[in-house]
Order: sequence, then C-alpha cells, then structure tokens
Amino acid sequence: MTDVRMFTVGPLQENCYVVRASGSDRAVVVDPGDEAPRLLQAIDALGITTVEAILLTHTHFDHVGAVAALHRATGAPVVCPELERDVLANINDYTFPGFGPFEPYEADRTVAGGEALELADLTFDVRFTPSHSPGHVTYAVRDGGALLSGDVLFAGSVGRVDLPGGDWDTLRRSIESLLDEFAPETVVYPGHMRLTTLGAERATNPYLRELVSR
Repeated sequence: MTDVRMFTVGPLQENCYVVRASGSDRAVVVDPGDEAPRLLQAIDALGITTVEAILLTHTHFDHVGAVAALHRATGAPVVCPELERDVLANINDYTFPGFGPFEPYEADRTVAGGEALELADLTFDVRFTPSHSPGHVTYAVRDGGALLSGDVLFAGSVGRVDLPGGDWDTLRRSIESLLDEFAPETVVYPGHMRLTTLGAERATNPYLRELVSR
C-alpha cells in the first residue's frame, strides 16, 4: 500500500507530500514549497532514512521554495518538468512581489510526461497536464490509487489559468485526460486545499460540468 503524508506549508498554504510504500524507510518528497526545517523534522519522525527524489509538479514559487534546502540536507535528486527547468534555476525572476527571495536550483533530471519513475519501492507514472503552468505534470502512483495533481485539480475547483502560459481549453483537456485514464476512486492529492477523489470531482465540481455533460 501507499503511505502519503501531507504537510501544508508557507504563506500560500501549499501542500507538500511525503510518499512511500507502507512501512518503508525510503520515500520521495513532492513539491516542497516552504518550511524546510519542519519538513526535515517530519521526515525524521516518520523513520525515513533515505529520500530518493524530490518530485516537482511545476515550478511556481510556492511549490519550490524549500527545494534547495531539502536537496542539501538529503542529497535527493530533484526532478523537474522539462519546460520549467529555467524557472527553477532562476526562481526569483518568476516570483510575485512581496514573496521570497528563494534559493534557485538546477534540476538533476527533467520529465515531460510518459516516463515511469521507479522510486522508494513505488512506480510513479508521469502525465503531462498543462496549463496551470506550461510544463505541469501529474504523478500517478501505479497500483496505489493516488494522483499527485499539483495545481491542476482541486476539491471543488481547478487551477487558475490567468498566469503566464495558462489556457482554459488546455487545462480542461488535462483534467479530462485524468478522468478518462484513472478510476473514480483514485485519491487526488492537490497542491492546495483538502484531498478529494476523481469520482467526487466528476460528480460535484462546478468547473467540470462541461466534461460531465458530454
């Protein structure tokens, strides 16, 4: 079974996840947005001895603020969407006024969608899901019933598309691809707000009515 722990961090209340096979002392960290000391303390408290990777769904500043510090403390390689590698490396050029500064990082590996990452006794299937950001990806835990959806899909809402590279039709297609591929009971671990399932969002999310009516 998959053990996913959520830690809500930073001023924008971003959800960072620590993911492992149940009982394992190896894990991955997804979207460490802020509060690196708290995240490292939590990792230690969970009995995790090895962080095998830091996975990024996208590189908006609220999702990557603790990346460099976690890498330094754990040695874990950072996996970044291919189209957003430059953003991570120059994060302060892409930060809203009043936030930061943040420590840039040069990604150790990039993904574009279609990859299967074997990490911490789990398989993470990478799905390309723009357009909250141009290179946004979603990580699906194979056989684990879990989607780490970043800022594509939320409980009762969807990712904003008024940021650079955003486009509603593209976002709609991204969400539709997830609804088509994965079972309704699949748990969605979003970048903000509470957990949900694909089935619940198909049934109740007002932004998805266009898809449901088809």
